[in-house]
Amino acid sequence: MQTLKARYDSVRSGFEIADIGFLFLRIIALSGTVGWILVAPVPRETVSTFVRIAGFFLAYCVSVYALLFFRFDRKRDIYRIFLLFDFAFVYLLVANSGGFASSFFIGFYLLTALHAFYYGYRSGIAVAAASTVIYLLAGLQVSAVEPIDFLLRVSFLFLIAIPIGLLSVILREDKEKIESLNRDLAESIEIMKHLQGKLVEVEKLSALGRLTADVAHEIRNPLTAIGGFAKRLEKRLPDNTEEKGYARIVVTEVARLERILRDTLTFSREARYHLKYSDMNPLLAQKEAKYGDVCREKGLLLAVRQQPDLPPCIVDEDQIRQAIDNLMTNAIDAMADGGTLTLATRTACENGTHYVVIDVSDTGPGISPDLVNRIFEPFYSTKEIGHGTGLGLSICKKIMEEHRGSIRVSAASGGGATFSLFLPYVPVDEIFKAQCWEIMRCGVEKRGNAADRCPAFPNYGRICWSVAGTLSETKLHCSVAEKIGDCRKCAFYEIVSPSCPRS
Repeated sequence: MQTLKARYDSVRSGFEIADIGFLFLRIIALSGTVGWILVAPVPRETVSTFVRIAGFFLAYCVSVYALLFFRFDRKRDIYRIFLLFDFAFVYLLVANSGGFASSFFIGFYLLTALHAFYYGYRSGIAVAAASTVIYLLAGLQVSAVEPIDFLLRVSFLFLIAIPIGLLSVILREDKEKIESLNRDLAESIEIMKHLQGKLVEVEKLSALGRLTADVAHEIRNPLTAIGGFAKRLEKRLPDNTEEKGYARIVVTEVARLERILRDTLTFSREARYHLKYSDMNPLLAQKEAKYGDVCREKGLLLAVRQQPDLPPCIVDEDQIRQAIDNLMTNAIDAMADGGTLTLATRTACENGTHYVVIDVSDTGPGISPDLVNRIFEPFYSTKEIGHGTGLGLSICKKIMEEHRGSIRVSAASGGGATFSLFLPYVPVDEIFKAQCWEIMRCGVEKRGNAADRCPAFPNYGRICWSVAGTLSETKLHCSVAEKIGDCRKCAFYEIVSPSCPRS
């Protein structure tokens, strides 16, 4: 029953006005035949003949509509099969009801009109020509042809086929244009929703950053005083006393609060970046030396895999080191029972943009899918209270956004997680080609603090859609992209042809 209901729903959703026309044509044909039998003064033998013709009509309609129900996706071919039976039915009606004088000739008009509307004027003309031949054969069985009357009747077949067929073609083209516009509109709405979501997130984080910075500054001064007095008190108190223990707890907790404040200020303040071309492979070698002993003490295997001939990218090495440190610390904490920590570099291409990618992978318990979108939120942490500030990944995300890149996480179902830092770079042969502001004439290069106004300036003018436009993973900055709504429709996007696949 479920299968039949699903099939019915599929047929119902795909039913068009032409399908209704074909169905009503057959209902009218059957009703007209039965009505003619009941009303017209015809001999008993003729009535018997027409009952058999009606039975033939009903039988093939039921059979073909059953086929249509189960193979609605092939309806255009099935309607062609219908046409053969319809020709036979109208032929029998005309041949048995007066030939050239039969009123059932109107059936040829209906067939011609419907097929011209459904298939176009070429098919309409073909049906009109076939109807002419069949009408001639049916009429000759009864009487001789009267040329003037015959030509007048069949000429209307072609007069019906051509204008209805041409109108059908125009309507079909208009329908396709409307459907295409609807698809483009739906895509534009989805893009706008996505951009609106990113804008809301950026504004929320900006407001949160300002608030936390103000709160952190207000807390820092009294906290420093508390910490200083607690350390003095700890030194003056006798050993092995409860008061000494209490003072030590105060000192420890103040130190933890200071770490939280430091991370909070790092997250909230506008850092000054010192960007230069750097190779990421030496950074991995430094991390291998720094964390090698720590991993051995915790029973972890540290593996470093460097892609040879890695292209340099524009970074602040200190900030990238901090991002990698945060990720490695998290990975080590996640593997309390041992495992493998892997550092790797590679290149990637997305949306016509080249990236240097740094992967930090662990074999820990992994991350559940419902947490993947939350782990980059400020102050969100899966660690126990007192073992983290919840700002490590948020700081990584901020660092990557300032580098015009992104951070992504992929978690395997069997455990383990990989955090990937995507750093965009422009190939050497693209650096000296025309930049987006030169082609689009947005004037960003003439404004003060141009780099603050547009992340693409001055180093990423060949990949502006990925760092400042609608294909970026951060806030939309490009005024041209705001007007267009989709950078893939931008003239500059079409001009640039990097050796990298585009979506």
